[in-house]
Amino acid sequence: MNKIYAMTDDKITEREIKNALTAKKIACECMVLLKNENQTLPLNKKIKIALFGNGARNTIKGGTGSGDVNTRSFTNIENGLKNAGFVITSQAWLDKNEKFRNEKKTEYLNWIDSEAKAKNVNPVYIAFDHPFTDPGIVEITDEEIKTAGCESDDVTAVFVISRNSGEGADRRNAKGDYQLSDTEADGLKKVASSFKKVVVVLNVGGIIQIKDVYENPDVSAVLLMSQLGNLGGDALAEVLCGDSVPSGRLSDTWALDYMDYPSSATFSFNNGNLDDDYYNDGIYVGYRYFDSFDKAVLFPFGYGLGYTKFSQTVTSVAQKDNKLKIDVEVCNIGEKFSGKDVVQVYVSAPDGKLIKPYQELKAFAKSNELKPGEKETLEIAFNLESLASYDEKSSSWIIEKGNYLVRVGENSKETSVTATLVFDKEFVTEKCRKVLPLDCELQEIKPAATKTLPATQGIVINIDESKLTCKCNEYQKNRPEMKTDKTQLLTLEDVKNKKCTLEELVAQLSVEEMATLCVGVFSHNKDKSVIGSASACVPGAAGETPDLLKDSRKIKKLILADGPAGVRLTPHFKTDKDGNLLPGGDVFGDTIRKFENVPEGAIDYYQYCTAIPIGWALAQSWDCEMVEKIGQMIGGEMQLFGVDLWLAPAQNIHKNPLCGRNFEYYSEDPLLTGKISAAITRGVQKNKGCGTTIKHFAANNQEENRYFVNAHISERTLREIYLKGFEIAVKESQPLSVMTSYNLLNGIHTANQYDLCQTLLRDEWDFGGVVMTDWFTSQHMPSMMGKYKPKYPISASTGCIAAGNDLQMPGCQQNIDDIVDSVKNNKEIDGYKISLGDLQFCTYNLLKVILKLEA
Repeated sequence: MNKIYAMTDDKITEREIKNALTAKKIACECMVLLKNENQTLPLNKKIKIALFGNGARNTIKGGTGSGDVNTRSFTNIENGLKNAGFVITSQAWLDKNEKFRNEKKTEYLNWIDSEAKAKNVNPVYIAFDHPFTDPGIVEITDEEIKTAGCESDDVTAVFVISRNSGEGADRRNAKGDYQLSDTEADGLKKVASSFKKVVVVLNVGGIIQIKDVYENPDVSAVLLMSQLGNLGGDALAEVLCGDSVPSGRLSDTWALDYMDYPSSATFSFNNGNLDDDYYNDGIYVGYRYFDSFDKAVLFPFGYGLGYTKFSQTVTSVAQKDNKLKIDVEVCNIGEKFSGKDVVQVYVSAPDGKLIKPYQELKAFAKSNELKPGEKETLEIAFNLESLASYDEKSSSWIIEKGNYLVRVGENSKETSVTATLVFDKEFVTEKCRKVLPLDCELQEIKPAATKTLPATQGIVINIDESKLTCKCNEYQKNRPEMKTDKTQLLTLEDVKNKKCTLEELVAQLSVEEMATLCVGVFSHNKDKSVIGSASACVPGAAGETPDLLKDSRKIKKLILADGPAGVRLTPHFKTDKDGNLLPGGDVFGDTIRKFENVPEGAIDYYQYCTAIPIGWALAQSWDCEMVEKIGQMIGGEMQLFGVDLWLAPAQNIHKNPLCGRNFEYYSEDPLLTGKISAAITRGVQKNKGCGTTIKHFAANNQEENRYFVNAHISERTLREIYLKGFEIAVKESQPLSVMTSYNLLNGIHTANQYDLCQTLLRDEWDFGGVVMTDWFTSQHMPSMMGKYKPKYPISASTGCIAAGNDLQMPGCQQNIDDIVDSVKNNKEIDGYKISLGDLQFCTYNLLKVILKLEA
């Protein structure tokens, strides 16, 4: 009988209430005020609200797929406003629009069911590849406008634009997605021209085209709500009425037009080639592109307004050992409202043998909430070694000779040079080796001319390079076999009690035992289980490791649950009186599988978890301390329900606004990405027995054909942009696990990339945890999903072991057989020949993490 951690009482707990309020608190800090003409916001609580838009009732709390957290309850925007005491005057239109949407959703679900029956597959597989497309809104009539109170000074219109997205599909530069639908554009135009004050709320998980909305003089305010979890509607109401103040800053650049992004022409569907993605934008991603190529934008990276204004005064800049330390006095210079400010530090590096972006974010800090006239001095520091760029020719990180301008300000477009750092000669900060060689020629973009920086500005600091360090990496040469002369049966308890070493235990395991340990479990009931619902003792968990050695070797299984917007579990399940899990309760989107033929004496269990703001929103808080507290809260829920590894955070770079999973990811910038990821990891891992799994390693930037798309990227671009966030997260928080991505990288699946799993992750970054695959990486997904005919082969199970990808999740018997056959018969299978030492190495890494979780 499996141990079950869930509760048998359905009553709401103090833990649920407390955690929801914690999530709501940071949700308020994640919102970004984009426009606020004539101090439209905050609203007077005595006014009434005419509420329109597809997100008014159908508010999105988070994206679809594995990142969708199953909560007990959710407050939409309409109810959040009502909870705050506002009267809604547009009830008739809201009812009409809901009926329209429900009809369209029913049509969609019926189509999904029919397609699944025709193809004889689980409906979930169809839904993954064909997500529901929001149908837009119904017409807003003149009579409905009038009834809602357009002629009254006491009524403010709030128009909510929502967008949903999720794994398995990318967004489109089309009406109803990146662009407003015709009905949205017409409805907003009518509302804006009819009401005296109009607030547009963006309940979105990624960038959309709002240039016309922002520039419309009849639109008084624009607030990026994002998608905020359980109490998103309540959090929005607090910010709209001023009980909380918006202090978020954008974590991405919002272009004037989608085609302004350098990757727009070749992304996903745009070039008609879903098999190959050529990263010709190189290091020029996000603001690095717009600033370096002098392109105008709608909103710059780091932009955000508040209900008050701040001044920033640099009071000190100095080198301290290998760090640059900057003191910045922040003062609330407003007269009425409190607020928080974010200080951003950028550095412009001189061009030399390497051309560099105009500027790069190097540090940031967020103030406490300051009352009018109140001041705070923020102490900001960063390692001078972080000024280095990667030189492919010498395989090293170098700081070139020259002047480095330190810029401090509110966002990437509003900074002032406060200091010049002078390097008299080139300094090598790290010696590496060539990794991840390109499999084709790229035509990477470059600015038309090298940038010209002033000789010196601000405080001039001649850098003492003797205080800096140069790291010389040592690399794994081989994987020797682990041996022991001990004859008694060794267990993991013996390792804990120091009666033997972990190497000696591994040496006693058979090839079959190790191969099985390194291939995870997906389902205990393959006919019934769905993706993301695969654990017998923690229903709804994404999977678990095998427990075949729990009695003989005392090796516990690990329970893995999805994220990253909370812990994704089945909220309500049943077992028979003997503890066997009964079919039913599985949740996917709006669908809950019914319980059927429930036997007498069945037991009900409950696992209600907290939905937190999506990753994109968390990054917009620019508040690592608050994010760490959210992580600690998540770790507490993991402990409660028996989850060992959280399959989060997700931290791929926002290369293009249309990536379907951008809502899970943090930013276009690797520093902000790495810092937020490290913060949430530290929080989770403060809880005994809990670890994170940073993902998707690496370059998971296209969801269409995600199992087989080949990302072609230069080594410098990889190291400086797409791997840097992972490097920061690993070095600053040591997550217990890293998950490789589905895609190929320069011709080889990331799951089979030795350079990723060993050379970079372990040899250069000193990662000490376990590496796992994403789900079904080494199984034939096209036969399951039936959507694409791939150009490239599937990931090899033997290749995972060769790369040091320790745990294949979830695996199948063929994976085990291939591993055993290759090791025992010295046989090449699917292009890889693996040794006993290779298999022992992966097993050792897995058991080492189990030991850490049990410590």
